[in-house]
Amino acid sequence: MAYSTIPKPSVHFNTKLYTGNGGTQSITGVGFQSDFTWIKRRDTTNNHRVTDAIRGVTKEIYPDDTSAQDTRTGGLTAFGADGFTVGDSAGYNANSGTYASWNWKANGQGSSNTDGSINTTYTSVNTTAGFSISTYTGNNTSGATVGHGLGAVPKMIIVKRLDSADAWCTYHVNIGNTRRAKLNTTDNYSTGSGYWNNTSPTSTVFTIGNSSEVNGSGGNYVAYCFADVAGFAKFGGYTGDNNANGNFCYLGFKPAFVILKNWTSSGFSWELFDNKRNTTDGVANVIQKRLYPDSNAAEGGSSSTNYIDFLSNGFKIRRAGDSNENNSNYIFMAFAEEPLVANSGTSGVPATAK
Repeated sequence: MAYSTIPKPSVHFNTKLYTGNGGTQSITGVGFQSDFTWIKRRDTTNNHRVTDAIRGVTKEIYPDDTSAQDTRTGGLTAFGADGFTVGDSAGYNANSGTYASWNWKANGQGSSNTDGSINTTYTSVNTTAGFSISTYTGNNTSGATVGHGLGAVPKMIIVKRLDSADAWCTYHVNIGNTRRAKLNTTDNYSTGSGYWNNTSPTSTVFTIGNSSEVNGSGGNYVAYCFADVAGFAKFGGYTGDNNANGNFCYLGFKPAFVILKNWTSSGFSWELFDNKRNTTDGVANVIQKRLYPDSNAAEGGSSSTNYIDFLSNGFKIRRAGDSNENNSNYIFMAFAEEPLVANSGTSGVPATAK
């Protein structure tokens, strides 16, 4: 049994729910100073919004939209020691609106990384948690490399061009280096060397082609890189069987957050689940609420709809169709609430399900 290197995952990733007040509000209880905050209004149609410490407060991009970076003075206006502050924008803080925020710790604004052929403007990295944020300027050169600072091989990379409308270009280890998915659509994969130059990332750099999505001449980009970390983060896949008693995916931890995507069939949304938005009907482990990273739609699900189980050592699919189409291939990204065994040696205490 593998032991976690992160006994308390919530000091590196945490979901925080809140209700808007229509003015200015400090959201506390995150547990750390977030460097990457993703917010979605749950009760109505509204864009997903991402702000990070490198690009700076009030700078937002939208996972469900190709739009360029925008400035929102009433958006996320400050990162605090235990959370963040939001203004009066409806996407962040409408009166009585309900919101979910997902928060990751990196390392502030960071500094330039010079490991690749393109020097990053800034790279903010949390090597313990396998997460980094980088900004860089494209040069339209196939085979260009960008340093990510993780000291481990990224299993998932999400790149967004900031100065024009382009797709959220996504690498996942299960899709491979000749293809990319798009976070902002229900499309399946696309094949082409213009994305990752048919080259897998290394422990120091990721490689890009000459697509405008990742490397247009003079284009400004942000890249979010994620690595596997025992007991904290896992990136993998499974094949659907269209069965309500579906696949079990071993993670080595009790999940706090899971995103799934059917990448071989088009027309299927990315699905986002977490451990804070479940219903309170007493059904142990079952997650019954979902959001869609590629859609501005309100939260879906009810106490009569079981999507997946969050278990002590992984998750299990509990619904035919959607995230379980027969013979379709799926990718996932998952972060921990609690490691299966938190401490090394014989003192390790196994996690339990709800």
